[in-house]
Amino acid sequence: MKFIKASSVFVIVLCLTSCASGYKMIQPKTINYISKNEVDGLTLQYRYELLHKKYEKKEEKKGVKLVAIKITNNSNRNVTFGKDVTLAFENDYNVYVMDNEKVFKTLKQSPASYLWYLLLTPLNLYTTKTNSYGLPEQTSSTPIGLVLGPGLAGGNMIAAGSANKKFRTELLKYNINGTLIKKGETKHGLIGIRSDSYDALKLRVK
Repeated sequence: MKFIKASSVFVIVLCLTSCASGYKMIQPKTINYISKNEVDGLTLQYRYELLHKKYEKKEEKKGVKLVAIKITNNSNRNVTFGKDVTLAFENDYNVYVMDNEKVFKTLKQSPASYLWYLLLTPLNLYTTKTNSYGLPEQTSSTPIGLVLGPGLAGGNMIAAGSANKKFRTELLKYNINGTLIKKGETKHGLIGIRSDSYDALKLRVK
């Protein structure tokens, strides 16, 4: 029989549970909005809790909430989001809408953080062969770290970089700051706001 050293198994399991996260596209035009607010012919629909895994953890840690919004202009004039129309919390405090590039830099994964996997390079997997009486007979080691360390570091850095690229692309595509919303139009956007909670939002028309 062969027994694998428990510490080696623990390290491997730890590595496999600390991997980079993928990015699930939000697609603001297709999601189901669950909150709504109307004022002066303008309708705001919005939704929190859009991110998953590493991105969701960053959101909580940094005190930033990513929000998908849908604004329909049924008024008699064209409006610009961020100028003629802004957001406020239900308690009337102004909402600070971050620049989407700043949102990306705040919530993105850090590919360089996975370089710590290189510390596993010296790792050896020890197996002990026992005889028919269950007594240790021979112990051998396999230098799995030579493959595991660089492989996990490189793989996770590539995965994090790919996910970040998708995240940034979607943020730029749905950047609604400064966007003109004409009469009869509906615009969708992704915005980052400074908030530690999921407070109700409303439109403020100037």
